[in-house]
Amino acid sequence: MSPHSSVSFESLGLPRQALDLLAKVGFQKPTPIQALAIPPALAGRDVIGCAATGTGKTAAFVLPMVERLAGKAGARALVLAPTRELALQIAVEIERFGAGRAFRATTVIGGLSLDAQAKELRHGRTAIVATPGRLVDHLERGSASLGQIDLLVLDEADRMLDMGFAPQLRRILAALPPRRQRPRQTLLFSATMAAEVTEFARGHLVDPVRVTADQSGTAAPRAEQRVYLVPQTQKPALLLALLDEDQDSTLVFTRTKRRADRLARALDQAGHAVARIHADRSQGQRRQALDGFAHGRYRVLVATDIAARGIDVADIGHVVNFDLPHVPEDYVHRIGRTARAAKSGRASSFASPEEHDLLRGIERLTRQPVPRAEVPRASPIFQAALARVAQNPLPPERSKRPQRPAGKRPHRGPAKSADRAPPSTGKPKLVGSWRPKRRR
Repeated sequence: MSPHSSVSFESLGLPRQALDLLAKVGFQKPTPIQALAIPPALAGRDVIGCAATGTGKTAAFVLPMVERLAGKAGARALVLAPTRELALQIAVEIERFGAGRAFRATTVIGGLSLDAQAKELRHGRTAIVATPGRLVDHLERGSASLGQIDLLVLDEADRMLDMGFAPQLRRILAALPPRRQRPRQTLLFSATMAAEVTEFARGHLVDPVRVTADQSGTAAPRAEQRVYLVPQTQKPALLLALLDEDQDSTLVFTRTKRRADRLARALDQAGHAVARIHADRSQGQRRQALDGFAHGRYRVLVATDIAARGIDVADIGHVVNFDLPHVPEDYVHRIGRTARAAKSGRASSFASPEEHDLLRGIERLTRQPVPRAEVPRASPIFQAALARVAQNPLPPERSKRPQRPAGKRPHRGPAKSADRAPPSTGKPKLVGSWRPKRRR
């Protein structure tokens, strides 16, 4: 029996108003990360929390935040998240647990109007929930002020650092009041604790309480994992065969935006209700895809790793790693999209021969082998799809990324999204010998 199985929300020190709200929204007892993190957070301590995705980390910091800051004027809390979807999810939880407490949130993310967000920031709501890139945009414009921040939350800190946000995080931290002038509480939560996260925490948290609900790298325990060893050319046929086995909602991860687009088109042509989400999709398109997936209008959602965090859909029955991730920790986050909130689910991975090293890296991180499954080659769906795919194969990836040295996480480089590190502003190099013709 888990040592936290007998813990109740009453025993964590939450007041009656919070307990009544928890009962109203259906929270019966705290998850392990909530039981461990809420008491020190309520006491004002800095906290480092590590737990697998889907285990209630958001409520673990939102509940103490509301209790400590409700009723205070101005922007007192800042929550940073790596993706727009996760930021929106956090804002929803703040609005839910802040209901009736005069505790509101302003969401600051890319893909939406800067001017409209600046207007919202002037309202001085208690919490700002932001992606680092867009918040830096507002700091540069002078439309965001962090001078009253008493509580900073870094959610999915490893993902933010992996996405190249370290310069933006340093810029944001520099805009906060020095601790000697204004004491500040910092809460850092993540599903993995890579070396970069530990180093970052050492430099920016003061005497933190460390709480771990799961060992770093632990995959969702209720997700039935399996891997199919299959050539790249047979992956689309395998996916169609698996989709034919049941009617579960299915989240499919590809490594690139181009492959996501091509795969979504192939699934649509095969008669599946499918949507896609990646960094080149507008905020409206991304929201429409997620809402349609959550409400059953789309059975399949094809995504890049931008969706590995922040998708809060209750009943994703099947997660498919169409391409294995280059960073093993991303495997944990991907399969954490299923088997959430004490439910079960499946996680299927496709590993081509050139991805076997990536598979071994995943197994080292999770400290267990992923069970091998037999490819259903005799399936009529597989055979028919294989014939169709031969006529219109998915494009190969343009380049193979080098394997990272042990213990190091690669810098993913810039992206177009305002939610990521901005591209270099250096002058372009002159190429070739073209010169304009001189007028005569």
